[in-house]
Amino acid sequence: MPEDKNQEIITGEDSGSSEEKIKKVKEKLKQCQKEKQEYITGWQREKADFINYKRRQEEQMAEWSKMLGEGLVRDILPVLDTLEPRNYADLDAEQRGKGEVVKGLELLRQQLLKILQNHGLSEIKAVGEKFDPQLHEAVEQVAGEESGMVVEEVQRGYLLNGKVLRVAKVKVNK
Repeated sequence: MPEDKNQEIITGEDSGSSEEKIKKVKEKLKQCQKEKQEYITGWQREKADFINYKRRQEEQMAEWSKMLGEGLVRDILPVLDTLEPRNYADLDAEQRGKGEVVKGLELLRQQLLKILQNHGLSEIKAVGEKFDPQLHEAVEQVAGEESGMVVEEVQRGYLLNGKVLRVAKVKVNK
């Protein structure tokens, strides 16, 4: 006696006519095809879900990397500010007399700025630009010809990967 109903259909041990056997085989074939399509559809859905998951993870990792980089760059900005040429005025006459010190500081500033630029840092243009509250912070208003124009930069502002990291502190015409 066959253990499986499928075996019964194939071997013909069923007592029905051959038309009934063919009908049963066709029904079984349709059922198998339906199951096969369900499995394929499920597999395709899972594959698409995995691809989407992988893409989201990569985007999230890139965002975390940017955020970590942002913190590092934000911590380094005061060092870059110290190396601004306008801060060399703090050097006494003897130190300024040694032009090598100033040259060395400027070289150091240029190297540091280049490294940071390679990581997405860019300076915000301020002097001669129209005041933009998203990019500039007015620390003083001065008398001038064209109202709303930035005339002096007190502290440089920076963008990191196109996002404002620090606004520029500026003096603006009244």
